[in-house]
Amino acid sequence: LGYNYRITEMQCALGSSQLRKLDSFIQKRNQIAQYYDQHILDSDLIEKLKVNDNSLCAYHLYPLLIDFKALRIDRKYFFRELKKKGINLQVHYIPIHLQPYYAKFLNFKKGDFPNAENFYSQEVSLPIYPSLKDSELEYIVKELNGVLAG
Repeated sequence: LGYNYRITEMQCALGSSQLRKLDSFIQKRNQIAQYYDQHILDSDLIEKLKVNDNSLCAYHLYPLLIDFKALRIDRKYFFRELKKKGINLQVHYIPIHLQPYYAKFLNFKKGDFPNAENFYSQEVSLPIYPSLKDSELEYIVKELNGVLAG
C-alpha cells in the first residue's frame, strides 16, 4: 500500500514478445500439469489442483496441498530434502493478515484467519515452466514421491 509502480519500456517490450508465445507456453504448462496429475502419488493426504473439464488453466503455478502432519514430516524437512536433490520448490499465497503492514497497522495476528493459515501451512508449488525438460520432470516426480512415501 502507498506505492505506485509503473513498468519500464523494456519490460513492456519483453511482455509484448512473450505474448506471441503465450499459446505454446500454456500448452507446455498443461502437458507438465497432466504429467504431475498422473504421476504424483494418489493419496488422501495430497490434494492436487482441480480444474473443470470445460476450462483451460494457464498453470501459472502447480500448487499441491500436503497434509504434513498426517504424513509425519515437517515442511522444512520436505523442502530441505528436495533442495538436496536440486529441486527448488516455492510457497505461495502467504496470508495477507500475516504480512508486516497488515499485522502492524491493522493489528492482525496469527489465528485470526485459520483457513488461510491452514492453506498456507500445506501449500507447495512445484516447478512448472515451458523449458522444463521431460527428464527433469520425471526426476522431480520420482524424488517428490520418494520423500512423500518416506
